[in-house]
Amino acid sequence: MTAGTTLRLTVAGSGERLPVRPERLVVAGYTAADEASVARHIEELAAIGVPPPPAVPMFYPLDPDLLSTDARIDVPGPATSGEVEPVLIRHRGSYFLEVGSDHTDRVIERHDIAASKAACPKPVGGSVLEIGPDLSFPEWHEVQASCAVDGQPYQEGAVSSLRHPADLLERMTATVGDTAGDLVMFCGTLALLGGTFVHGDSWSLSLGPAAGTRLTHTYTTTTMRESA
Repeated sequence: MTAGTTLRLTVAGSGERLPVRPERLVVAGYTAADEASVARHIEELAAIGVPPPPAVPMFYPLDPDLLSTDARIDVPGPATSGEVEPVLIRHRGSYFLEVGSDHTDRVIERHDIAASKAACPKPVGGSVLEIGPDLSFPEWHEVQASCAVDGQPYQEGAVSSLRHPADLLERMTATVGDTAGDLVMFCGTLALLGGTFVHGDSWSLSLGPAAGTRLTHTYTTTTMRESA
């Protein structure tokens, strides 16, 4: 695992520059706070041939070099898709909230979930909301997330349906360990509005309080054959 990536981010509100050099990238899966939501997500994946996970939630350590703030990413083929996620960033002992997409190869996912996640870049936006050194984050219940694919609504809802970041961080540390350095953790996603994965070209992400600063990111995908 490398640590060569530097994410040059901006703190919303203050304009502070935040050069994050993550030592670890972890993607958390199956993170819904209630068992019924987890079961629905497992059913969505089962519909495309993905076996159920051995544990809930799951944590997938990945190479930090997969992270990208670019407006375009190269993907291995046409059968990939993204999804909006709240992303927890730890930088110099403080925490920040970011919007991102766990873009995944859905063909590889049928055989190896970790490999399917490692096959695609992990887009994140260029702005973050500061949480501070205390991860209690009582505003978590106010945060809404949405995703559109090629201009069509794909996901929408409250992130409070997911496990709180403090809970996930504790479980992640117990499962895969942690370091004292910069960390990026994808915190899970919402159910699909149509219940079916879509392989689109343009992905628009939004995350934030109903009234207040929202974090956004839009990116397009190009297959590696097209960009060669």
